[in-house]
Amino acid sequence: MGNDDRVPQLQSVIEELPAGFDALRVAARAEGYRFVERLAADWMSGAIRFDREGEALLAARVTDVLAGIGGLTIEPIVPGALRMRRFYVRRAYRRSGIGRQLATALLERARNAASLVTVNAAPASTAFWESLGFAPDARDGHTHVHQLDQGLLQK
Repeated sequence: MGNDDRVPQLQSVIEELPAGFDALRVAARAEGYRFVERLAADWMSGAIRFDREGEALLAARVTDVLAGIGGLTIEPIVPGALRMRRFYVRRAYRRSGIGRQLATALLERARNAASLVTVNAAPASTAFWESLGFAPDARDGHTHVHQLDQGLLQK
């Protein structure tokens, strides 16, 4: 395996959930994460398709494996904000930069549509989100906020 074999390729998810999504869903469920199931249900029902202004769903692929997925939707509670959601990286690919690459790409997209991004961070992911510039702010259904206009995004 060459060094480039572990470099993730990000793809926009537009028409259908990416190849390998079912295996990603099984991995998330095995860890007790139910939000990937919600992503599948919302996608299939058409309830959330990440297709409104400012929204995006990105898949991270390493060679032939769907290593992670993450989305950005309009924040339902905070006017003019976006929400990071349905963010999952397979255990074998964590701490390799894939999550950071996914989140950074989504935050860059958010800059064109909003000045605030929220996230409801699981306790185990708090340090990750804070390393990206999210600050604790437990209200309105989220745990953290990121003020994009303050230039807090770190690479």
